[in-house]
Parts: sequence; C-alpha cells; structure tokens
Amino acid sequence: MPDYLNQEIKFLSGVGPKRAELLKKELGIYTFEDLLYYFPFKYIDRSKFYKISELNPNFPYIQIKGKISGFEMMGGGNKKRLVAFFSDGTGSIELIWFKGLSYIQKSLMQNTEYIVFGKPGYFNGKYNIIHPEVETSLKNQNTISAKLQAHYNTTEKLKKSFLHSKAISKLINNLLIVLKGKIQETLPAYMIREYKLLSLDEALFNIHFPQNNDLLRKATYRLKFEELFYIQLNILQKRTIRIHKWNGYVFSKVGKYLNQFYDENLPFKLTGAQKRVLKEIRKDIGSGKQMNRLLQGDVGSGKTLVALMSMLIALDNGFQACIMAPTEILANQHLETVNDFLERMPINVGLLTGSTKNSVRKELHENLQNGELQILIGTHALIEDTVQFKNLGLVIIDEQHRFGVAQRAKLWKKNEQPPHILVMTATPIPRTLAMTIYGDLDVSVIDELPPGRKPIQTIHLYDSKRLRMFGFLKEQIEKGRQIYIVYPLIKESEKMDYKDLEDGYESISRAFPPPKYSVSVVHGQMKAEEKDAAMELFVKGKTHIMVATTVIEVGVNVPNASVMVIESTERFGLSQLHQLRGRVGRGASQSYCVLMTGFKLSNEARKRIDIMTKTNDGFEIAETDLKLRGHGDIEGTQQSGLAFDLKIANLGRDGQLIQYVRDIADGILDNDSDLKKTENQMLANQLKKISKKKVDFSVIS
Repeated sequence: MPDYLNQEIKFLSGVGPKRAELLKKELGIYTFEDLLYYFPFKYIDRSKFYKISELNPNFPYIQIKGKISGFEMMGGGNKKRLVAFFSDGTGSIELIWFKGLSYIQKSLMQNTEYIVFGKPGYFNGKYNIIHPEVETSLKNQNTISAKLQAHYNTTEKLKKSFLHSKAISKLINNLLIVLKGKIQETLPAYMIREYKLLSLDEALFNIHFPQNNDLLRKATYRLKFEELFYIQLNILQKRTIRIHKWNGYVFSKVGKYLNQFYDENLPFKLTGAQKRVLKEIRKDIGSGKQMNRLLQGDVGSGKTLVALMSMLIALDNGFQACIMAPTEILANQHLETVNDFLERMPINVGLLTGSTKNSVRKELHENLQNGELQILIGTHALIEDTVQFKNLGLVIIDEQHRFGVAQRAKLWKKNEQPPHILVMTATPIPRTLAMTIYGDLDVSVIDELPPGRKPIQTIHLYDSKRLRMFGFLKEQIEKGRQIYIVYPLIKESEKMDYKDLEDGYESISRAFPPPKYSVSVVHGQMKAEEKDAAMELFVKGKTHIMVATTVIEVGVNVPNASVMVIESTERFGLSQLHQLRGRVGRGASQSYCVLMTGFKLSNEARKRIDIMTKTNDGFEIAETDLKLRGHGDIEGTQQSGLAFDLKIANLGRDGQLIQYVRDIADGILDNDSDLKKTENQMLANQLKKISKKKVDFSVIS
C-alpha cells in the first residue's frame, strides 16, 4: 500500500499523541492502515424510524426523530441525573444521563429536531432511554452516514478517554475522508472481474459505513476473499518453490531391515489406514524430492509404528534417522516402544536428552558420526551444534507445535541436503486449519484404531455424585486397573472456583487409605527427577492412582490405566480434554473417562461436555473446538511458523471459501509459478509486502 497508509495514527484528525498511545497499547493501532483494517464486530440497523406511540420496552434498540421540550436536573450524589423531555407528536419519552451532565445540557437545544438512538426502558409508567445517542437531523456534511451502524470492540481504558465505539467510528470517518480516491487496489483487474468482487475502495467504505445489507455482504466477502487468498498464495508458492528447489534423497529400495521387521516383528496386522499412509510416504521418499508430510492420527492409532517402518526404509538405503520429541518422558517412551518393536533385530538405537551423561554423550557422538548409530531418539538436545550425523536421511518430529520454528531449522541444517521430514501429531487438526497453518505440507491421516482397541466410554457426573465415582474407582482397582485423576490447578485460587490438586490429593488419600491403596502425585512445580520418579512408580504399577495436573496430557503410556477422571472439566478446552482422555484406552480392557463438574455451567462448557460424551472422533471434536473458540485459541497455531492474524475471516466458518481461494491460487501458480507474468505483478508485489522477512521455514514444516 502507498506510504500515506503508514503514517502514524497520531497525525489523524481527532487523535493526537495521547489518544495515539492508548490506541497502540489497547488495540495495536499504530498507523492509518491499522485503523482502516480495524473492522466492526456487529451492525445495528439504523434505517427504520419508530414513532414513540409504537414503542415496546422489549425492543432491543430504537431510533426516533423529534424535539426536546425541556430539561430537569434530578436526584443528588451518585443518583444525580439530567432528564430531557423528548416528543415526536405521537407521544413523549425521557432521555436520561448520569455522566457529563453540564456538557450535555449545554450542547443540546430546545425546539431543534434531533435523531435519538438507544435501548428503550419502561419505569413508573414512562418510557426512557438511558445515555442515548443524539445528533441533529441536519447532519454535518463531512459525516459519512450509513443505514447500518457499525459497532467496534473497545476497552475500559479507551472508554475512560471517550474512545468508545462511536468515537472510533468518527475517527474512521475522518480517515476515509482523507483517503478518498487514494486507496490502491490489491487484486489484479482480471480477478475482480472474474470473481465478481467489489473494488478495495468500495469494500473498505462499506465494511465501516454500509449503505445496505447487500453492500455489507459484498464488502465482507471481498475482504475475506483477499485475506484468505493471499495466505493460500503465500503458502502454496513456498510449497511450489520447495518442490522444485529442494532435491531429496532417493530411498529406492526396501531391504533386509523392513522385510525382517515385517516378517518377524510386526506385532499386529496393519490397519487399512496405516497401509495407505505408508504407501504415501514411500511414494514421497522415492520421488527424488524432499518429503514434507504431516501425519495426523488420534491417540493410539499407530503413528509410531508407521514412523518406525519409514525409518527402516531409510536404514535400508544406507541413511540414519532420528525422532525429536518435546519432553524427556516422551523421548524415553519412544525409545522403549522402538526397542520393543525391534527386539532381536541388529539395529543400533540411541537416546539423547538433557539428562544424558557426558561419558555416554561422547560415545554416542562418535557412533553418530561414523554411522554405527542408526536411529537417534531425543529431545531438543538433538539440535545442539555438537550433534553431527554421518548421513541423516529422515527426521520424525513428534508434536511439532511444541518446538519453536528456529529449533526445527537447526535440525534440518545438519545436512548439506535437507532430509525427509515427517511431522506427527496426536492433536487432530481441523481441515480448514490444516489447509492454512500446515498448508505447505502434504497431509496423511490415520483414521482407524488398531484391532482389539475398545472405544472409551465417557460419562459426565456432577460433584454431588462423588461418592458414587469413588465406588466405581475402587471396583476398577479391584480388577487390577489403574486410574488418573487430573486437576486444573495445583493450589486453591481465590479468583477461580475450581478444584485444586492439593485439596484433591488430601480427600483422595482419605478415600483410598494405605496400605490397601497407593497414590502418587505429579505436577508442573515438581523437580524433574521427582516427577519422573512418581511417573515411574505409576508406569510400573506400584501406585493405583496418579493425581496430576495436565503434565500427563502428552506422552504417558500406561496400558493398564483404564480410568481418567477430569476434575472441573469446565476449565478445560475440547482439545485438551480429548488429549487427556487419550491417556487411557491403550490396553485391551474397557476404559472410561469421567468428567466431573459443578452444577453452574456456561452454555459453551455444556457444549464441550456434550460433544465429549457423544464421540471419540478427534477430528469431529477438533472441528467443534474450532467453531466454538476460533482459530486464535487453537493450541499450536502460534508456533506453527505460519502464524497469522486474521482481521475478518474465520477458519471455523469460512471453510468453503478457504478451499475456493486455495483452488484459485493453485490455478494461478500452475500457469505462472514465479508470478512473473504482467497480469500477476500485483500479486507478486503484494506477497513481498505481506511475507515476513525471515528464514524460509517451509522446507522444515
């Protein structure tokens, strides 16, 4: 956009230095452009005028036209108020103010025609409007009028400085007058014609001051279209560059390692979904192009097995492979799982974490550099400069959103040629989010559970049924099962009325006394060694109940644990609830998830509990989560490497439009991958402006 849009907001008429500081701190508005793209959150129809004789106190908002016949100051102290008597010839109504009384009385005149807008009330047989909006019907000619009045989000600090919604609207009014005829188009003319879009100038005017519902709809569509289109064009161009620029190692053969594993060690028959995903991976790693694939699969769907078989293909082709996990617990678990799978096979597997002793590290580094160490499993310790591979061919990144982008880049840079990348996540990602945040990756989904797994039964109980719940837990312990009990807080909070771990541990210890029962505790404030020791007791079956916070959300695998109790369920998001539930259901026995709550629940909390009790499908849950919370709150988006701030589009509601603009962007790049054609120069220029100037992370997912 032209430079004048980058002018500091303090230079706009009506702002000044003090208001500018507030707008920066409270709303992140620094420039003219920031204000222009600060969109309303709702609109109120101002096209209809009511007669006072038609009024009903149930009306949400009304607009009337008439004159003030007189004023009266009433009450005293906090109850002091200014009352104006207003009539339109069909009846009368009182206009009431509690603040700015002397200013209002001076600024309003009797026997002048005014337009009054507000919410009607009814008291002592009289209609009233408290703090109405009042303006003369002979409006200032510099004011832009609109039939639909825009309302803007504001804050208490802004309101104290009289920067309420109406004031923000007036500032935008001033801005649009300044910018009239100067807003430059950001989409090529052929796209505006072909896809029947409003011009940018028209769209921005009608999003703030819509003349009717049809123009508001068209303005919203144009701005959403552009926002989502450039995100997709950016992602797809990076993907196109990666595919053409980065050659990948060719894993052309399947040899002794995979064949021996398949014939002798495969613990169960692969599901159809696992076979399909392995086929997709084999196609990638044999293509000569770098694989960059996202592997999604619910907890327990068999992702690790697929990852291991992919690593065996790398080994068959003379390459090394590694798995990077976000925590030591998860890295140790991967090591245990891989060693169990590879029992009796001549494969050298190593572990590198922050806890690895120096003597072990030295030997590990030597074996890694001479190629004797074939598979390395570890935490972010893998990205240390001292860790050098002989020929790293495949990198598996588990729960990638828990790593910063720069961390992942370090791992990729350990080779002259980038290794193949397989990103795994047990957090189901809604399709629209996958197309946007992970849009540069190819996506594989394991949507079947291995044979023998039973769906987890989920039930909701109120706190009044706690004794019944304890009885059920004792029955499960009698059957030889183990139990998780998860709390949202470690200590009691004055601000939040939720169950806390410390109090919970005491009551559970009373209900499940030693020596018959054994209870362990794990939470985020414990030292790492204490936490690991408590986890180890539970993993080995030496404690019956683990009382914990969400530190056990990812990475604990105890097939004997059959019950997950979640206290103050209303405190957790859907994705987190689903992850916690995934800690059970890993063995052959029937597993249960018990959602405990108080009686007072918000509508949103009820919806979350309802979906949890209805389905175990992680993708259905993720879609619901996106619709309930919006993309900004979905776990992982801020560290994806492609995080973005949507001004008007909504990933939960605009799925069809995302697919539509993605197809359009794909078609443009098919014909002009570098955007060198004359008609696409505007697209290339816009991408340069909106693309962040940083390392191109698209090659490392």
